[in-house]
Amino acid sequence: MKLEEMKNLDIRTVDPQSLVDRRKISINKDLPQKERLKQYVEQIKNPYCYLDGDVVVKVSFTDETVTLEERLQAYIRSL
Repeated sequence: MKLEEMKNLDIRTVDPQSLVDRRKISINKDLPQKERLKQYVEQIKNPYCYLDGDVVVKVSFTDETVTLEERLQAYIRSL
């Protein structure tokens, strides 16, 4: 699935079993930031739509000047 398709996924119709539970993601904190980000994206599969337990989470941003990569980098730095 392409990034734009991931971004436009409708949480009302997505099969929750096709999503990754973010609680099961394990990031090696000893890796450089870019490698941690890569690990996160590889494990979550779709950074825009995932599970948090039994809850389907859809991520979207209104500020078009900040990219998903920048948001994820900020998130990874906060871990």
